Amino acid sequence: MDIHYNYAVIEGCIGAGKTTLSTKLAEDLNSNLILERFADNSFLPKFYEDPEHYAFPLEMSFLSDRYQQLKNFQRDVFKSGLIISDYFINKCIIFSKNNLKGDEYSLYLKIANLIFDALPKPDLMIYLYNNIERLMQNISVRGRDYERNISPEYLSNIQEGYMNYLSHYNPDIPILIVDAHNLDFVKNPGDYEKLKSLLYNVYPKGINRITDL
Repeated sequence: MDIHYNYAVIEGCIGAGKTTLSTKLAEDLNSNLILERFADNSFLPKFYEDPEHYAFPLEMSFLSDRYQQLKNFQRDVFKSGLIISDYFINKCIIFSKNNLKGDEYSLYLKIANLIFDALPKPDLMIYLYNNIERLMQNISVRGRDYERNISPEYLSNIQEGYMNYLSHYNPDIPILIVDAHNLDFVKNPGDYEKLKSLLYNVYPKGINRITDL
């Protein structure tokens, strides 16, 4: 079977398993892989300790790093086969809307929209939808110190932000919202194969809800 997409992004709330699934798919399909470099962001631990003070530098640092990373990939590999990424750069809008206020958000939005226009767009998005309890469990299991202060309320706000954004986003691509809270694509090969099979199907543009994997 042929894969019908050149640039697929795996999205989801914090703790959804985006990086794990993206890495498995890229290795399995011998594709190029783009991973978000959150571990290198020195503002992230500071933000979780003091969100009000560090929200703007955090969001700006993520925006600039994502832009630079995607520009580098655009030069080198965006025309050389399948690309799998564990983020869609427009997620910047979702997190900044939740974390920034007033003039800071307005300024951020102006800069972000200029950047988005200069970057290649994916031709498929797979959104891993999990309930908040599952997300909290996943975050606890991976044990990152700076994530210990993440609350269920924060996760709920971010997930709601994703759903609101995607429902109003007017994409020229299919967006698959996958009910993933009963899937374990790490321990269960069958669940992983079900998710991989999504890349071999053709979907209409806009939101497609996948509830029967």
